[in-house]
Order: sequence, then C-alpha cells, then structure tokens
Amino acid sequence: MGFVKEFKEFAMKGNVVDLAVGVVIGAAFGKIVTALVSDIVMPPITFLTSKEGGDWRTITVGPGIKIGDFAGTVVDFLIVAVAIFLVVKAITTFKKEEAADPGPVEPSSTDKLLMEIRDSLKK
Repeated sequence: MGFVKEFKEFAMKGNVVDLAVGVVIGAAFGKIVTALVSDIVMPPITFLTSKEGGDWRTITVGPGIKIGDFAGTVVDFLIVAVAIFLVVKAITTFKKEEAADPGPVEPSSTDKLLMEIRDSLKK
C-alpha cells in the first residue's frame, strides 16, 4: 500500500477528524475565556485590591518573589476551570436527555406488513 493512500486512510478516520475539530473549538473557547477573565472579571478585582491605582499583580515580596502574579494566575486558572466544568456539565446533561428512553416504538409499515403476512400464513 502506498504512503499517500495509508496517510489518507489515517487522516480520514473519525478519531483524527474529531480531534482536529476539538482542537479548533478548544482554541476558540480558550480565547473566549481569556477575554472573559482579562476584560470582565479581572478589572473589578484589580479595582478592589489595588493600592493607589497600581495593579495587584505587581505585588512582590522580598527580592522579586511575585506573589501578585502567582495569585493572578491561580485566579485565572480557577475561572477557566469553572467555565470548562460548566460546559462539560451542560454537554453531559444534553447527552442524558438525548439518551432518555423514548418508550415503546411503533412498528414500521414494513414490520406491520410482515406481521400481516405471518398471520395470514398461520391461518
């Protein structure tokens, strides 16, 4: 089998395509969460915690230990983790509703016809 043919079969497998779609959507979601954190969540936190208009992320202790930067990174992570949790929870809820038992299924017209033929043959 040729290299090009093998590569085409590999690239067109469902898992590879699903992974590619997931990476693209994940990158877009990451941009949304970054904008949420930097533009909406952090300005009020900075306003409430800053001293004399300075950014709280610039707080250092001793010789260059950046406590403020570390704390900001932890806050960023927690916000991203909560956002991802909410998305996964919504997807899981949607899948559970989708997989709910629809109840008894009405036989198709073909099945009804076959049942009539079966009943006629029994007589």
